[in-house]
Amino acid sequence: MSESDAPEPDQPAGSDDVDVDALLFTRWDASDIVYSDPSTERYINTTPVAHTMGRHSSKQFKKSEISIVERLINRLMRTEENTGKKQMTTKIVRNAFEIVNDRTDENPVQVLVEAVENAAPREETVRLKYGGISVPKAVDVAPQRRVDQALKFLAEGTYQGSFKTSTPVEEALAKQLIGAANYDVQAYAVNQKEEKERVAAAAR
Repeated sequence: MSESDAPEPDQPAGSDDVDVDALLFTRWDASDIVYSDPSTERYINTTPVAHTMGRHSSKQFKKSEISIVERLINRLMRTEENTGKKQMTTKIVRNAFEIVNDRTDENPVQVLVEAVENAAPREETVRLKYGGISVPKAVDVAPQRRVDQALKFLAEGTYQGSFKTSTPVEEALAKQLIGAANYDVQAYAVNQKEEKERVAAAAR
């Protein structure tokens, strides 16, 4: 058999004519992501870098320039059990992406973006004081805070779905991502978003 007839090695999903180094986890193409919410698009970065080693931490609002995947990883580390364990948390996210791809046959980065957009609350309440009386007031949520809140809800839902249960954390994260991407009100992230907006609507 000639060299031209030799079979080509398997390529990662979505890597046709794409350098492997430009893929997230050397597997997922993050360049052709579709955004449905224009207000949060500029705050959801899908660069294929999952670890920037804290380069964003020295400047305010710099976090919006790092990958949404790394921001999810960082948010998942904010518990007593996982603080500082970035390699472990990165592996959890990588395995969860594999589960998402197996179940939806979609790019998990696209699923994550849709989950963040669907779980981002548009309204919340603040407390204003009038003569010693505290009154709730509905306010619009800034786009960057919307993304922050969505990541928080996804991480909290993953923690609640896996802590002291038989459910692996990768399974819990994949379930949260798929549920939020499909706008399933049973998903913790979407449920929390709906609750915040319901309270804000009552305070108008």
